[in-house]
Amino acid sequence: MNLRQIIFVISLVLLAGIATSCDDNRSAQDAGNIAQSLSGNDAGGFKRVQMPREFKFPQDFGPHPEYQTEWWYYTGNLTDPSGRDFGYQLTFFRRALSPHDIKRESNWASNQIYFAHFALTDIENGKFYSSESWSRGAMGLAGAQSAPFRVWIDNWSVKGEGKNFTLKAEDSSVSIDLLLQPLKPTVLQGDKGLSQKSGEVGNASYYFSQTRIDSSGTISIDGQKFEVGGLSWLDREWSTSALGEDQKGWDWFSLQLEDGREIMLYQLRLKDGGIDPFSSGSLIGTSGDVTPLKAGDFEIEVLDTWKSPNTKVVYPSKWQISIPKHDIVLTVIPLLGNQELLVSFTYWEGAVKVVGDGLSGKGYVELTGY
Repeated sequence: MNLRQIIFVISLVLLAGIATSCDDNRSAQDAGNIAQSLSGNDAGGFKRVQMPREFKFPQDFGPHPEYQTEWWYYTGNLTDPSGRDFGYQLTFFRRALSPHDIKRESNWASNQIYFAHFALTDIENGKFYSSESWSRGAMGLAGAQSAPFRVWIDNWSVKGEGKNFTLKAEDSSVSIDLLLQPLKPTVLQGDKGLSQKSGEVGNASYYFSQTRIDSSGTISIDGQKFEVGGLSWLDREWSTSALGEDQKGWDWFSLQLEDGREIMLYQLRLKDGGIDPFSSGSLIGTSGDVTPLKAGDFEIEVLDTWKSPNTKVVYPSKWQISIPKHDIVLTVIPLLGNQELLVSFTYWEGAVKVVGDGLSGKGYVELTGY
């Protein structure tokens, strides 16, 4: 069960507690047991990802309710005119409670749960802000649609038509308002958009990315506004299955090089300490051409670690990435050590810089299962 599916399970637990007025002192261990019991027994009736499909745009930006889980994952690095750097993450998740909509008399009824994370990294001040929101897909509280494209929870949203999108989110202390314009063709990850996550048939997702998105707008921190510009990245996935039982978590990299190329890599970590052979990635050329990368095509070496003062979890915090066939050796360094999201499910996701022999850039890294 991967992070993005666990997040939904935990959100269901939280919503169930609110709806039924359950004991507010439910322990973390109890929540883990509920998550474990839900992960393996509630997938019946949903479609499974088993073979490549034809993608249709812009329709596939919208929801796929025949699959149990999906997400819209935006990350980016932004800079104001003075050179002050910021990172952001805004991610939306949809989780279905059942494969078929159940008709009820109440307009509040829904079998769709939406969940989102919003994070902002203020690198100059060494501060990291994170928050979450969840709601049911009813009464306009949350939802997703394809024509025109929109995904939202309350006042957090991404929407647009054609090549222009707007992204907005705010909590009590920070907000973001961006115009997004993709600069390259959409990338189909894996095998023509089918991303196999383990050896089991159906343990896979449909996965596409927009790897270089021109981004401009404003961010606000404690009432102070900054005009910003930079690059964003979208990962778009939907599936029904979890990861394999022997998999512990993953390290995911989205790197935007200043020479116009991008690199996506994910390394699936096994419970025995090994690396799963279904780890994968891609190298995107300056014109948008895609070279798939298999586990044997790259190596990720941890050079340093960071220990969270909040959770005491030790995360990797500096890496060397080697892609020998393409003469690429990169060092990836977090722009801020503490980019740990302390929400329903704790994990590290943050802005990084990239340095190498004649290479530089920025990106984002997600670390789960630590």
